Amino acid sequence: MVATIVTHLEMRDRPRPAPVPPAPLRLARWKTPDLAAYRTLFARVGAPWLWFSRLIMPDGDLAAILHDPSVEVYAVTDPRGTEVGLLELDFRALPDCELSFLGLVPELNGKGLGRWLMAQAKSLAWRRGVNRFWVHTCTLDSPAALGFYIKSGFVAYDREIETFPDPRLSGILPREAAPHVPLLGPPLSR
Repeated sequence: MVATIVTHLEMRDRPRPAPVPPAPLRLARWKTPDLAAYRTLFARVGAPWLWFSRLIMPDGDLAAILHDPSVEVYAVTDPRGTEVGLLELDFRALPDCELSFLGLVPELNGKGLGRWLMAQAKSLAWRRGVNRFWVHTCTLDSPAALGFYIKSGFVAYDREIETFPDPRLSGILPREAAPHVPLLGPPLSR
């Protein structure tokens, strides 16, 4: 089992307009994402942080979320058009908007590009008359994630502990995913 502390954060006031930090990246809207392509990008972005929820979700359940017109999925692309990040906004519970997923592939972490992606997320989230923009992060995410969300204008309002079977032991994610999280299980057979 893996345990994590989940922090729920919210933004209740529309941020003041601000310049978007420069970046060589673009957002490409996926109106009805192909499930396999989505899961591939989800795993590329999230495996270092043990993101696995969308990898095990039945196809029908995942399609119901991703193909809902109130859910917006964006691939972040580099100048060559390669998908290097993910942004997902959920407007199904208006006037709330959930920042469901936001992340870049590990090679881009620590280069300041997250500020660009968050500026895009806030711009897209608040355009629909949203009263509350919220997100949750956990201690399995990047150690900088919680501070990044707070610096971006979110305020913590709740915390809880979640436990789940380690997705590396069942083969959902590779055993080398999330090396910062100890893998407690049987060794590989030789």
